[in-house]
Amino acid sequence: MSHEMSHLGPQAFNHDQSNDAEAEYDRLRDLARQEAAKRGSCFSRSQEAYANGDGARAKELSEEGKAHGRKMEEYNRQASEFIFRENNASGRVAEDTIDLHGQFVEEAEEILEERIKYAKAHGQNHLHVIVGKGNHSVNHIQKIKPRVEQVCRELGLQYATEENAGRIYINLTGGEAVMPPHHQAPYGQHQQHQQPHGQYPGQQHQQQPQQQDEIEQMVNAILPRVMRKIEKACCVVM
Repeated sequence: MSHEMSHLGPQAFNHDQSNDAEAEYDRLRDLARQEAAKRGSCFSRSQEAYANGDGARAKELSEEGKAHGRKMEEYNRQASEFIFRENNASGRVAEDTIDLHGQFVEEAEEILEERIKYAKAHGQNHLHVIVGKGNHSVNHIQKIKPRVEQVCRELGLQYATEENAGRIYINLTGGEAVMPPHHQAPYGQHQQHQQPHGQYPGQQHQQQPQQQDEIEQMVNAILPRVMRKIEKACCVVM
């Protein structure tokens, strides 16, 4: 698997964020782009050397290109983890929601698959996926949403676009994707104020710390597996 810059999803942050956080995310992706350019240059020169009969130089440049490729993937992994933690931190999403803003398409797929596994293992029967509207993509084309829908089809899960096109509802039980009315929240609003299933009025404030702990546990549980899968896939390609 190789992350290309054209596969970058919509606007990275789905909430007000500090300039420092935005700068760090941009720094990591920019470093990855630089390494990608160096990798391409090495591979191009390697081919030229091979065509000119200099096999030793061609191999040397090829190995150098692979090294730049590994650095590129490492910077992209760091950026993916950083933006995921920022967008899915406690207090920014509900326990039944995942935000995929700022992910490359391949990263979003790996994260979603692990999030679905986690949700099923913890008895969750649905999932809200924030995919973005594509407003910040070239020609306003949604890149992550089609991949999310593809994952759902492969897993045999019913899904539906929510009232706002930037969110997808997934039924994790295999049944029809019909959302409860109170879950159709406006896109971009903080989700933690919604009343979770089975929670009666007046209990929400008491459950808030527990919800935040559950979200943090989810992030810490799925990210290591996602990063390992991405790294393994990258090693196969390289």
